[in-house]
Amino acid sequence: MTLEDRPLTTNPIEQLLLERTVGLLDGGLATALETRGHRLDSGLWSGQVLIDDPDEIRAVHCSYLQSGADCITTSSYQLSFDGLAAADVDSGAATEALRRSSELALEARAEMGRPDVLVAASIGPYGAHLADGSEYHGRYGVATHTLDQFHRRRFEVLSATEVDLMACETIPSLIEADVLLDILDDHPAVWAWMSFSCRNGTQLADGSSFAEAVQRCAKHERVAAIGFNCTAPRYSAELMATGRDLTDLPLLAYPNSGETYDATTKTWTGESPTNSWHEGVREALAAGARLVGGCCRVGPTDISNLRRTLDGATSAR
Repeated sequence: MTLEDRPLTTNPIEQLLLERTVGLLDGGLATALETRGHRLDSGLWSGQVLIDDPDEIRAVHCSYLQSGADCITTSSYQLSFDGLAAADVDSGAATEALRRSSELALEARAEMGRPDVLVAASIGPYGAHLADGSEYHGRYGVATHTLDQFHRRRFEVLSATEVDLMACETIPSLIEADVLLDILDDHPAVWAWMSFSCRNGTQLADGSSFAEAVQRCAKHERVAAIGFNCTAPRYSAELMATGRDLTDLPLLAYPNSGETYDATTKTWTGESPTNSWHEGVREALAAGARLVGGCCRVGPTDISNLRRTLDGATSAR
């Protein structure tokens, strides 16, 4: 059953949370691939591995499921018709690559015997296909219709697969969020979570208001959850507190390690990748997050450790 065939009234995130106090997301796909020895220095990033070695994508999904994740996201973050065309992949092959990203995650769920797990199709920001770090500031300098054309084709392909919902993630601006919300409105049976990239505890990456972003998203009846990702964990508590005050929708938080990415050298520097992330997740939970996980530089071992923490907190109640 595709997303387009599902009843409008069923929010998959709320259904997941009927069975558990907190839902556990996965960690960084690229992080896990790099740990397995893959170089991700092409413009397609992890999307190149999907094309060249899809079994590795499936293996990473399985590793996160084995770590206890309740939801995994597909490898489509960096895949778009524009980005694939720049890599000399034609439209037909691009469509197949997007569909394959969903299939691999669904196959991993079946292989691991985890039918209760949600599969979310990743919709990364416009800046991701530029491979220049612009998803971390969101100031693209392109017209709204360009953003619409960029996202709409990919959205339509992924929503026609058998995933459970869409994951609009690392959104750096209100302009891009509005485009994605308009596309979501045109797909009346599709659910999506909206997750923002933030520069601090009050602003999106482009400087616009996180509070306003939450309010805009909360008005749309098919937004399943709202939160942030690929954001330094030290901002977790403030961002989640804002979300808690403005919406009753489930809140999600999957910060990065706390390090800083240099788009020129394609390297990470800064804070400890484990301690700061785990602390940020703990603070997000205390502030009201219902789904937590990791983004860049957070791998299967970190998710496994978080699973044990969550299970221990549940058993102590």
